[in-house]
Amino acid sequence: MFRDFFWPRDCSYIYRNNTRNLSLTAKKNISALTEVNGVDQPEAVSSSAARNLVSKRQRSVSAQDLINGIFDGNITALSRAITLVESTNPEHQQKASEVISACLPKANNSVRIGITGVPGVGKSTFIEAFGKYLTGIGKKVAVLAVDPSSSLSHGSILGDKTRMEELVKDKNAFIRPSASGETLGGVARKTRETITLCEAFGFDTIIIETVGVGQSETAVHGMTDFFLLLQIAGAGDELQGIKRGIMEMADAIVINKADGDNIKKAKLAKTEFGRALHYFPQKSSGWMPTALTCSAITKDGIPEIWEIVSAYLTLTKENGYFEKRRSEQNLEWMHEAINEQLKLNFYNDGKVASTIDNTRKNVMEHRLSPFSAAQELLKLFLGK
Repeated sequence: MFRDFFWPRDCSYIYRNNTRNLSLTAKKNISALTEVNGVDQPEAVSSSAARNLVSKRQRSVSAQDLINGIFDGNITALSRAITLVESTNPEHQQKASEVISACLPKANNSVRIGITGVPGVGKSTFIEAFGKYLTGIGKKVAVLAVDPSSSLSHGSILGDKTRMEELVKDKNAFIRPSASGETLGGVARKTRETITLCEAFGFDTIIIETVGVGQSETAVHGMTDFFLLLQIAGAGDELQGIKRGIMEMADAIVINKADGDNIKKAKLAKTEFGRALHYFPQKSSGWMPTALTCSAITKDGIPEIWEIVSAYLTLTKENGYFEKRRSEQNLEWMHEAINEQLKLNFYNDGKVASTIDNTRKNVMEHRLSPFSAAQELLKLFLGK
């Protein structure tokens, strides 16, 4: 005897008790795709869930709300203000300008330390060890980590916080990764403005970690008080050390990873870089750069680095160089802001926007020289 079993919907079967034969007759003129009336399908989007999401969505805060939050020590307000400042949306520029202007009177009260070095030198690990030491002696530390952007996809990993597992949990530390974008010199487009916001928040030590691109990484020198260059043993000899560029800007050279079997090599590298520093002319600050070793893993040499920074600050504040350099940096900031605003105004101009695609096509097809194309677009922008 056959028991109940599944059979396609477009067929019927007859079971005869007196025989074990099954006759199958197909239903005619009925498609297998015929819709049968049944339960109504639910809505693609739940109206109640949508209302719930809208109610929980963050409202757009005003510039004054962000300013009050920064002054009150609200870390969320600081993060949102930095995001606003970094935005390229023209609608955000006025609000960002209001926030920065309000924060300027409470800025300029920190120590700004720039840290650079070749990729793989251990910048993130060093900064975590250095930052934990500083918070341990009562400092409030903000780390602005600049991550390189891809020239192909224009994206960034922004993964420096994952390397600073202990520092990111420290209540006296703040880590903000930013993409370098199209900005050259190892820093992000709005690093100066971010420094101002962090200082107004109350951080007394600002550490700027650059992307680590090598000799050309000099922009960070124009926005910091102390410039620290990280090196590793075997990265070069005295001849490599005396090459102009980033080396002569360094206020201290630290040979990192001086631990285990690498201690002897690190000490030798320290001696070689120390000799190289003597080939450079004396700095206008009156400071003589020095070389030393450290290990971000064992923490050896970390306190000595802060002693060097403190000695530098004492000297430059006594001889007036510190304030002079800060004033020069403000002028550099003004010129940078002018260039940035002119660039934004140019590309957002309606007449330029309606013409630039065709001009680019002519340049790519060799019908117009790049110089002539630039001249035509600038004349159009300036109304000449």
